[in-house]
Amino acid sequence: MNEITRFKAEVQFGTARDFPVSVPVIIIGAGACGLIAALATHDAGVEALLLERDAQPSGSTALSSGFIPACGTRWQAAVGISDSVELMVGDILRKTKALTDPTYVEVLCRESGQALEWLNDSYGLSFNLLTGFTYPGHSVLRMHAMPARTGRALIDGLSSAVVDAGINIVTNAIVERLFALPGGRIVGVEVTRPDGTRESIGCGALVLACNGYGGNPQLLRELIPEIADALYFGHPGNQGHAVAWGRALGARLDDLGAYQGHGSVAIPHGALITWAIMMEGGIQLNIHGDRFSNEHQGYSEQAVAVLDQPGQVAWTVFDERLHQLALEFEDYRQAETAGAVRTAVNSSALAETIGAPRGRVAATLCRYSVYCDGGDTDPYGRDFRNHPQLEPPYRLVKVTGALFHTQGGLRVDADATVLRNDGGRFDNLYAGGGAARGVSGPAVWGYLSGNGLLSAVTLGRIAGVSAARVGRDGSARFQTAIS
Repeated sequence: MNEITRFKAEVQFGTARDFPVSVPVIIIGAGACGLIAALATHDAGVEALLLERDAQPSGSTALSSGFIPACGTRWQAAVGISDSVELMVGDILRKTKALTDPTYVEVLCRESGQALEWLNDSYGLSFNLLTGFTYPGHSVLRMHAMPARTGRALIDGLSSAVVDAGINIVTNAIVERLFALPGGRIVGVEVTRPDGTRESIGCGALVLACNGYGGNPQLLRELIPEIADALYFGHPGNQGHAVAWGRALGARLDDLGAYQGHGSVAIPHGALITWAIMMEGGIQLNIHGDRFSNEHQGYSEQAVAVLDQPGQVAWTVFDERLHQLALEFEDYRQAETAGAVRTAVNSSALAETIGAPRGRVAATLCRYSVYCDGGDTDPYGRDFRNHPQLEPPYRLVKVTGALFHTQGGLRVDADATVLRNDGGRFDNLYAGGGAARGVSGPAVWGYLSGNGLLSAVTLGRIAGVSAARVGRDGSARFQTAIS
C-alpha cells in the first residue's frame, strides 16, 4: 500500500463562475458510502459524477470485513431473529455511555435494514446474516455481509451495480480544492490528475464520502495522540480532506477523538484475525503469559489494551474448534496461508512459542479453567461459562493493536446535510461515512462493531437522496463530455 505523501485541501471563495462542465451532483470518494450515494442519486432520477482518487473503487471498505449491522431485516426474520430500531439504538447508546445524539442514532438504525433491502431489491446485491456468534455489544444477531464475507466483495458488488446503472466514475482524480460562494454554497471542485493537469467541474450539490483522517499523521497527533504511532490498517488516502474543508467553510466538527481500533491484527503479516475467535472462547496473552483485559469488551478498545503490553504485542490463543470457525472468513484463511497461525501441542509448547515462563502460562490456563467452571470470577469481568474450554493442541497468532479508521467528522443532520458552527445548514453540502461524525461517541471505547459501515451505508443513501433533490432543483446542467 503506497503512502500518500502530498496533502492539499482548500476552499476558494468567490463569485459565481462558469465551468467547462457542470453536473447536478458530485460525490467525492468511491468507497461504500460514495458508491451507495451514487446509486441513491441515480434511483432518484438525477445524474451524479463519482470522483475517486485511486485507480479503482476501494477505500477503507475494501480493507474491512464488510460486516454491516442492520435491524428488522428479512434475513433476520428468516431465521427467527427479533430485532428492532429501539433495541439497536439502545445497544449503540449503551456502548457510548449515552455520549452521542440519540436522535441521530435513531435515524441511522431506522435506515439500516431498509438500505440493505433496497440494495438487494434494486441492484441485486446479495446479503447473508452472520449466525453462530454475536459480536460484542450487540443484543442479537444483526451483522450482514456479502456471501464472501469480505469488504472487497462489498466494494466489488457496489461497483458493479454503479457501472451497470451507467453512473459516471472518474478514477485517478484527486479533489484538492472546492469552489464556494461567500455564504458557503459549493459551486464546483478542482480535480488533479496523475500527470498534474487540473480540471474544474461545477455542481449543484456535493457529497463528501472521502472518509476520515487515519492516514494523516499530523492530524492524528493533533486529534488522537494515543493512537498516532500505532499500525494504521486503513486506506492511506484517508488524509482528512473533509476536516480541512470543514474548518475552512466554518462547518461543525464533532467527536474528533473517536476512532475504530482492532486488537487482533497479525504481525508481521498484516492480516485481520476475526474477533469471532474471541467471542466464542479465545483469549489473549502478553509475552509474559498473562491475560490483561476482558477480551469481550470490544475489539476497538482492545487495540489500546494490546498496545499497552510489552512490545505492543499479544498472542491470540484458541484451539481447533475455533480454528475451524475462523476458517469461514477469508481474512483468516489468508492469514493461515501466510503462516501467521501457529500450533502448540500443549501448554509447555505454547509457553515456548510465546517466549513466556512455562509455569506462568500453566497458571494462566489453570485460572482460565476455574473461570470456565464457575469456580471463581474473572477479575477483568469476562464471563467464561458460555463456551467450551480451550483444548490442546492450541492455535495461536502474534498480534498487535491497530487503527482502522476515525469516527469523528462533519456534523450532519437527518438529511446528511452538513451543519455550520453557528447552527445553520449548508445549502448543498452533504457528508457520510468517515467524513461525517459517526455514532461512536467521543473515544475508542464507544465503537460498537460495525459502526463504520453503518454510517457508510445509511448516510450514503440519505446523502444521495438529499443531494439529488437539491441537484435536480439547482441550476447545474449535466453534460456527458467528461473524460
